[in-house]
Amino acid sequence: MNKDWNVIEVLRYARHDWLNKIQLIKGNLALNKMDRAKEIIDEIVMEAQAEAKLSNLNLPQFASLLLTYNWENHLFQLEYDVLDGSKCDYLNDEWLAKWTSSFFACLNSSINCFDENHLSVTIDPQKEATRFFFDFRGIITDREQLEFFLREASSSPKIKVHVITEQELSMEFNVNDYGDLTQ
Repeated sequence: MNKDWNVIEVLRYARHDWLNKIQLIKGNLALNKMDRAKEIIDEIVMEAQAEAKLSNLNLPQFASLLLTYNWENHLFQLEYDVLDGSKCDYLNDEWLAKWTSSFFACLNSSINCFDENHLSVTIDPQKEATRFFFDFRGIITDREQLEFFLREASSSPKIKVHVITEQELSMEFNVNDYGDLTQ
């Protein structure tokens, strides 16, 4: 999860992803499934827009973590969305990337490896603060480990856990709540 990607590796994975997407479009066109081919193209456009918004936040370490996470073998698929295109100049990028990486590692070791597990991260940047929403759907096998991590981490940003069950975790934190995060 903490892999340091070099330019060649990034290009190799990006090229592989693009070739897969093009093959999906070609396959659907060959089967004369025009509507599905258009849906795939729309999904690609939405994904590219999300990547652009994430890249423009001025959080290179955090953005790199999210952009490359699904390129490695993990027990959950990651999705992300940025609600606004504002920059987050006041955030401590290194701290945010480390905290998020630690949370992903804890979540990865707390879930069922034989289930479809999904984590959605929504980022709501504002001028003075940024809110992060984490919504997990899947099978949580070690709820106690997650609860312990969130209790320990709650002294950092003030994490507000909305739901934690065997099938879901929903939480948020506002970066403005943690003074060390501002530069």
